[in-house]
Amino acid sequence: MTRRKGLFVVLEGPDKSGKSTQARRLIGALLSRGIKCLHTREPGGTGVAEAIRKILLDPSLRVSPTAELFLYEASRAQHTEQVLRPALAEGRVVVCERYTLSTDVYQGLARGLGLKTTTTLNKVATGSLAPDLTVVFDIPDREFHARDRGRVLDRIEREDAPFHRAVRAGYRALAKKAPRTLLVDGTRAADELHEEIVARVKRLSK
Repeated sequence: MTRRKGLFVVLEGPDKSGKSTQARRLIGALLSRGIKCLHTREPGGTGVAEAIRKILLDPSLRVSPTAELFLYEASRAQHTEQVLRPALAEGRVVVCERYTLSTDVYQGLARGLGLKTTTTLNKVATGSLAPDLTVVFDIPDREFHARDRGRVLDRIEREDAPFHRAVRAGYRALAKKAPRTLLVDGTRAADELHEEIVARVKRLSK
């Protein structure tokens, strides 16, 4: 197994909670300091994983919870081997939108497949590669619906209100117990969130 030297940062949270915005800003801050970094996402990040992403998010398809779980893990296995481990071995700071916590929340809790199942498959898919820092953005239901306006929603975003409430509750519950995890209020000003995240990453990279 390739020796790990870099820093692995994951941004998590419900859909439209601000992950992409903060990931781009964090990457910009790192690049401005001359730090080698990589911005990636799950599902996705490789040709195979992006193809799986299209299936997973296609609103015209009906995907069973179990099939959904295995598709996410297949995408993750490819992404971990082809992108994450090589970048970390090079000493890069990897900023990833979503990782194993998403699967624990969406498939393990909201879909009801159980955390025992998802944590086991997460370990298989990643070879137990864990983030150095996970930032979870928490937003209330009203904020989720407000950010829906004018957007074409994917298959997951089109789930009903009870599903999205279960996702939020799952993130809040697991974030409080997970190691190296920071739960933040996603409704705070973007600049404040950015400063807090950058400060935390700086401490880890010293």
